[in-house]
Amino acid sequence: MYIPDEFKNTDFEKQVEFVRQHTFAVLVTTGKQSPIATHIPVLSHVKNNKLILYGHIAKPNPQAETFYNDADALVIFQGSNAYVSSSWYSHENVSTWNYQAVHCYGKIKVQTELELMECLQLMTDFYEAKVQHPKTFDKIPAQVIRENFGGIVGFEIEVSRIDAIDKLSQNRNNKDYFEIVKQLSLSEDKNAQQIAAEMQKRRNGNEN
Repeated sequence: MYIPDEFKNTDFEKQVEFVRQHTFAVLVTTGKQSPIATHIPVLSHVKNNKLILYGHIAKPNPQAETFYNDADALVIFQGSNAYVSSSWYSHENVSTWNYQAVHCYGKIKVQTELELMECLQLMTDFYEAKVQHPKTFDKIPAQVIRENFGGIVGFEIEVSRIDAIDKLSQNRNNKDYFEIVKQLSLSEDKNAQQIAAEMQKRRNGNEN
């Protein structure tokens, strides 16, 4: 991923936090003829100062065939994004797009059945904790689990490299910066509002 210096996020803790907050990711590996990608939830933990990603895909998914070759993998996590109009600047310039994203690179490791079962429990309980009446893993009938377990393949990726970008108008002067915050805040688009909130937080409301 191309990242100009002013937009680089090199803080490991912030990278990890971003990955934990934006768990619906894109898993990319290389097939026999072309890259192949799947949109899936991917959870993570840190072990020995390494970021570990885990998830699963359906066995009939052609991407599963790439797992058995110790495949190089890219997992893309993306946050909010918003269009920034050049009409908001105090000088002539071009429009752009503000966004945040993290790219994680590593090699696929196929999980054992036990590892997959443990990760299914972690993933189920993680997401169910956010609903009003959670149905945790222990409440799912064993027969239902057995019927579905054979149709998926689990994976882990020990991340060897992280590229992270926070493109949030850091290269703009304060006048233009806070005009962008204002305009994005007025948008009906929740993505734009979230970018505005992140920008506001980063300069702490200091318009001087």
